Amino acid sequence: MSQGIRRPHEAVDYEYLTRAYPPPPEYFEKAYLETPEEIEACQLARLKERALTAYSIPFHRKRWDAEGFDPRSLESLEDLWRAPFYTVDDIRKSIEEHPPLGDYQVARPEDARREPMRLYMSGGTTGNSRPTLYTQWDREVGAVLTARALYMQGIRPGDTVLNAWSYSTHNGAFSFDEALHRWLNCVILTTSTGTVTSSRRQIELALQYGAKAILTTGDYLLRLADVAQEMGVDPKNDLKLCALPNIGDRELLEATFGAPNYASYGFHEVQWVASECPARQGLHIFEDAFIVQVVHPETGERLPDGELGALVVTELYKTGSAQFRYNIMDLAYLMPRERCACGSWLRRMGPFSGRGDNMVKLRGVNVWPEALGEIVTLHERVSDDYFVRAIRSENHDEMIVAVTSSAPSSEFEGLRSELESLLKEKIGVRFEVEVHPLGALDALTEIHSSPKPKRFRDERGE
Repeated sequence: MSQGIRRPHEAVDYEYLTRAYPPPPEYFEKAYLETPEEIEACQLARLKERALTAYSIPFHRKRWDAEGFDPRSLESLEDLWRAPFYTVDDIRKSIEEHPPLGDYQVARPEDARREPMRLYMSGGTTGNSRPTLYTQWDREVGAVLTARALYMQGIRPGDTVLNAWSYSTHNGAFSFDEALHRWLNCVILTTSTGTVTSSRRQIELALQYGAKAILTTGDYLLRLADVAQEMGVDPKNDLKLCALPNIGDRELLEATFGAPNYASYGFHEVQWVASECPARQGLHIFEDAFIVQVVHPETGERLPDGELGALVVTELYKTGSAQFRYNIMDLAYLMPRERCACGSWLRRMGPFSGRGDNMVKLRGVNVWPEALGEIVTLHERVSDDYFVRAIRSENHDEMIVAVTSSAPSSEFEGLRSELESLLKEKIGVRFEVEVHPLGALDALTEIHSSPKPKRFRDERGE
């Protein structure tokens, strides 16, 4: 260490890291196939250590003391249920009271000389962006987890990959870049979005360098397919992609590019949590790094396996901040621990199914915007793009569902009527529907710039 500066290679013991969190393909040769007893023994040992670290952080210590939870009392994974969870609202309050980073983080900017770190912001899909300081250790382990997921999606060491995610204050594009470069030895072209590198140029680069994947949103990849066809390029036979983005219309993506599409799940504070294998029997949770629980989105009560609820995530690896029973309010369900057809005993979860905190009670019925989106986008004349607004009108909550269509504008009125009738039939209450031309919702969804397209805005308090 020179003049008090600890550089990245000095801040991380890479030999220990690769033993504790094996990268691919080694991970899939042993750790991925461990028995339930081995998986849970590792989780419990790391959980006990994680709890003691979290207790040293003011944010967690205050909450635990108030609830009477002693981290030293953890003797089993079941005991984790006794620790109080927290939500994004608690994080926002922490930031307001202790600006600009809150009191839930261990790492501080003034430590940068001895602890290399990055500062990223959440995409802001649930309100103001949340800052997270990632230490070098956090970045490296997070990159390993991302590399595992990319490997499961079909990317292999040495492949050429276009990273067409938006490079911004969020960590999405950088997570892909770090995983591909540092742990999969891929050749990366950092094209970013179409506003940085034109869509036509992206197709040219993919052909010129034989790209095996173009990492971006599913919607933008389909846009690239349209551009390719305009150039006389067959997306399936000429591009020959072997891996597709995890976000998008699976059926359409696979038909267009002739490659499999696998679902996955992650979020800003912890990076990649779970990914689907070729058996498609649920998303495998990387349990050496996470414990995932499911609670009722309104009451916080524990829910049984198979029942849709809010995800409560405890990470087991970070040093910059401790996410200990973080109720992220993303909706999904857990499956019982059973052996997958791929041979793994890892717990599996269902796909992301919307936001629990987006729930609107409309004339006595609980409504999630994503559920409305799933219904309207199944219509043959509607694209997979939608945006839902909650408004207050004459002392009543109302929801407006906006969709896009390639149909002639003369047909919009009839399509609107059909969709309103469809929603009334499926949900039991009336919704107003707006039909727009393709691309008209891009500014609202931020679909070309955000790692998570926005689908809902609550305007009742405006």
